Amino acid sequence: MTAEDSLVTLRSGQADLVNPYAPPAGPAAIVIFGAAGDLTRRKLIPAFHNLGAANLLGEGIAIVGVGRADLDDDAFRGRLREDMKPCSSSEGDARVAEKLAASARFVAGTFEDRGTFERLAQVLARVEKEGGTGGNVLFYLATAPEFFAPIVEKLGAAGLATETDGRWRRVIVEKPFGCDLKSARKLNLVLGRTLEERQIWRIDHYLGKETSQNLLVFRFGNGMFEPIWNRRYIDNVQITVAESIGVETRGGYYEGAGALRDMVPNHLLQLLSLVAMEPPTSFEAESVREEKSKVLRAIQPLTPERVLTHAVRGQYGAGPSRAGPALAYRSEERVSRTSTTETFAALKLAVENWRWADVPFYLRTGKRLARRVSEIAIQFRRPPLTLFRDTAVEHLSRNALVIRVQPEEGISLRFGAKIPGPTVRVGNVAMDFRYQTTFGLRPSTGYETLLYDAIRGDATLFQRADMIEAGWSVVQPILEVWKALPPHAFPNYESGSWGPKEADEMLERDGRRWRRIEE
Repeated sequence: MTAEDSLVTLRSGQADLVNPYAPPAGPAAIVIFGAAGDLTRRKLIPAFHNLGAANLLGEGIAIVGVGRADLDDDAFRGRLREDMKPCSSSEGDARVAEKLAASARFVAGTFEDRGTFERLAQVLARVEKEGGTGGNVLFYLATAPEFFAPIVEKLGAAGLATETDGRWRRVIVEKPFGCDLKSARKLNLVLGRTLEERQIWRIDHYLGKETSQNLLVFRFGNGMFEPIWNRRYIDNVQITVAESIGVETRGGYYEGAGALRDMVPNHLLQLLSLVAMEPPTSFEAESVREEKSKVLRAIQPLTPERVLTHAVRGQYGAGPSRAGPALAYRSEERVSRTSTTETFAALKLAVENWRWADVPFYLRTGKRLARRVSEIAIQFRRPPLTLFRDTAVEHLSRNALVIRVQPEEGISLRFGAKIPGPTVRVGNVAMDFRYQTTFGLRPSTGYETLLYDAIRGDATLFQRADMIEAGWSVVQPILEVWKALPPHAFPNYESGSWGPKEADEMLERDGRRWRRIEE
């Protein structure tokens, strides 16, 4: 994603993406492994529809599904039409949906069967000839992680990963990318045997959010913020990714993952790297990714002793929620009644470089919390109180810049102002910017920009192998200590709360507290 690609013109309150800075992507065949799964239905197909509706898909785009479902082409097309119905609010949208569905093909088979890939090769040859895909193929691994390596190896054996005569082949790999540092390194090694690094596209849908992308423009395109974006002016940074729901039907997966593995190495550390990175030399993919990688390598891994004071885990118990009384995690479907899996994790990390020395980064994520919200809060240092010593002002609050990633994307700046009256009193006020209000953007899944960039070959928002391993290096010491010392007080927070009291105490020891997120 270049800076120019992010520019839009406004027309009738809608973002008109048809402009010379965002040309249509294509041609290419989009092969989705796991095409009958939930990710494909809820996110990928609607995202392709939204791209088509914004005229960001050119001619020669064909969707090819691969999966174990007993489907033929017509049945798969019917599914796609159903998946795109919620997105189609106009006659033009309906035409886009029909065009995408009409071009679709389905290859039934298992991911372990060589015959599946032989049939896929035949279908790709056919869509190249009939659909004008140009022989370009984007493979999307929307499968369980245990299939990542076997699928890539089979692609290589079938000759489907080979790039010839200007035709490109790219593979998008979903998270989780490994379950620890060792497995992440092994997966990188296995994928590297078949693919070049430039062919591997490790996706994190959080980086498809407008606010995540806007961090680069916000920081480096505004002269007022970058000069104070350092340890001299910033007291601490808080990154919160909270969900109000529980594990729902994902209990089996979550038992083997937990909040730390599921969220920190990818989502939270990616947001941290955008906040803390140095200015890149350009918006070219490698320049941006190199600066993000430097941040991840600068995070000081916790010693076993520090894990005990700088990392907090929790598991939700029963309690109230917005949808009514909520079950405890141990009562959820496919969860052990004596489970020690954490559904909450909070960390205090340090980025050891000149810009961020002595500035703590507090991260927290969890299930069944008070509210669904993802945000980055930049807490600035307090000004001296001396000037106000003969007034009614007893303390001054920290100014805060809050970058909301979801659900309402936007940016808020909180600062002090005089309360009207004869005496000097200071109250907090906020300047608030919301994407929906200002730009009237169409609803999105968060995958549109990432898929568009992948087809066009822009890897800015995707992770390199070294970034994946650097993220796991931060998490690995915590995993080891938590494995060696099982929790003794689970469940330790009530559903509908903001997590265990130990997370509050971690900040209180530093004389700080979590930012209060309003209901």
